[in-house]
Amino acid sequence: MNSQSITRISTAHLYDAHVLKNYGQAAATLVRGRGAQVWDDEGNAYLDFTSGIAVSALGHCHPHWVAAIQQQAGELIHTSNLFRNPNQGELARRLVGYAGPGRVFFCNSGGEADEALIKLARLHGVVKSGEDGKCFRIIGAQKAFHGRMFGGMSATPQEKIQKGFHPLLPGFSFGELNNLQSFADLVDEDTAAILIESIQGEGGINPCTPEFLIGLRKLCDQHNLLLLIDEVQCGMGRTGSFYAFETSGIRPDAIAMAKGLGGGYPIGAVWIAESSADLFHAGSHGSTFGGTPLACAAGLAVLDVIEKENLLEKVRAQSSIWIESLEKLAIDFPAQLQSVRGRGYLVGLQMAVDPSLYVTALREKGLLAVAAGGNVIRFLPPLTANPEELAKSVAILRIVLDAQA
Repeated sequence: MNSQSITRISTAHLYDAHVLKNYGQAAATLVRGRGAQVWDDEGNAYLDFTSGIAVSALGHCHPHWVAAIQQQAGELIHTSNLFRNPNQGELARRLVGYAGPGRVFFCNSGGEADEALIKLARLHGVVKSGEDGKCFRIIGAQKAFHGRMFGGMSATPQEKIQKGFHPLLPGFSFGELNNLQSFADLVDEDTAAILIESIQGEGGINPCTPEFLIGLRKLCDQHNLLLLIDEVQCGMGRTGSFYAFETSGIRPDAIAMAKGLGGGYPIGAVWIAESSADLFHAGSHGSTFGGTPLACAAGLAVLDVIEKENLLEKVRAQSSIWIESLEKLAIDFPAQLQSVRGRGYLVGLQMAVDPSLYVTALREKGLLAVAAGGNVIRFLPPLTANPEELAKSVAILRIVLDAQA
């Protein structure tokens, strides 16, 4: 038995013996990455189109990102928010530049960012009604996913997420995505906000239409509601625009972001428009680890690369050809691949059956993908993926579909 096999067995044993079993059994032990590729402990190479579930926006070990992390780690890692640090101020400035006039709160994850949105809605409700605890209802979407903390879980109408954790946070109701009237019908005097993903990720890659988002903005303005946008998975350039909602031309009242913002280092953030930013005051919210010098160095490095390498433009140009190739597969294999949806490098393949068989087969052929709700396979290549890597993913998928025909 070689040393790599021993490592594999040892790691698997450590997981089996000591790691909480809230995830399914892992299929491989990954030990190294570069660009869009990762390697396991047996030397097998994979094209990584999971990107750590949309986290590794620059791929693995981008030189500029690595250098920024290394330099900051040797200078200052953590201060707490009792003190200022230059990186946090600069990252906030640059995010405001993308979102518009407002202010930024930093946390550590998308789940925390969504919790901050829910707290913002509650604070708005107090101002709107003049009474604490009266106007607190939030309208979300069916098939939504907003994390696994109690607020986000309550805003996620999926039994697999909520089961075992009742009673949940009260005040959530759910309309049908892209059906504006179903949202309008849920508005009452106790409603404080509407919370929506621009493109549902975990729910199956379901995009909001521009008309729907425009309608939600008007509905919120009419009833003095906050429009809260969850861009945790679909933001940070993944669709070819920095935020996925930009194609609609609207401006929300707050945006939750995380995942790709840190390029692999944990960071979350919430942008809040100037009109609502003063709802939070000293002591009303906080995060011990939010916005550390190291986390913000990671975020700044991601923005540097997105801008200097023109990644938004490249994603728009390259994804159109890639998606056309995937749609051709849906024509060639209609009994298996029913449709392709999404935008940029956030693409869902609607399969006719449970996609787990296909995810396994793709991995065995050297392509990593991740499932989503409704029998969907997600392809989430890094924003740095090149045309050759995109074409390779299509070729591998064709081989797998042909073998199952």
